[in-house]
Amino acid sequence: MNKFLLAILFLVFISITACDNKDKKANGVKEVSKTLVDSLENEVMDGHNVGMAKYGKLTAMQNEAQRLLDSIAKLPAKAREAIIPLKTKLDGLMEDLRSAKSDMDKWMDEYNMDSAVNNIEQRIKYLTEEKLKVSKVKEAILNSLQKADSILKARL
Repeated sequence: MNKFLLAILFLVFISITACDNKDKKANGVKEVSKTLVDSLENEVMDGHNVGMAKYGKLTAMQNEAQRLLDSIAKLPAKAREAIIPLKTKLDGLMEDLRSAKSDMDKWMDEYNMDSAVNNIEQRIKYLTEEKLKVSKVKEAILNSLQKADSILKARL
């Protein structure tokens, strides 16, 4: 009887272990997907955070460029003519700064943090697309600020 009971316990143990391994594999796939989602969420938020950290500087550079454009507009005609190249650069800079700021605002308005939370595949697709979008926005911000630094420092 003890051998019979021992055999049954052994079979139950093997069966539990086999089921447990199946669950671990299934969870392993879910865990990998969840890890990918977490990673994508972090990358999206990192792009957002870098852009937002520069948002105030964007506004300050816009104000400085606008101040210079206003000063140029008050100059006599002959002096305005002499600095047309600077005005052209400042106009382009203003457009870049406005565009970068507008792109960030638009991205933040459209981003849905809770999109497809119950469907991992769709969530991964959505976050991958958002990562690309926010990367472009971040680059536009950084490039426009670099351009602003270059133009505004050259003017001094």
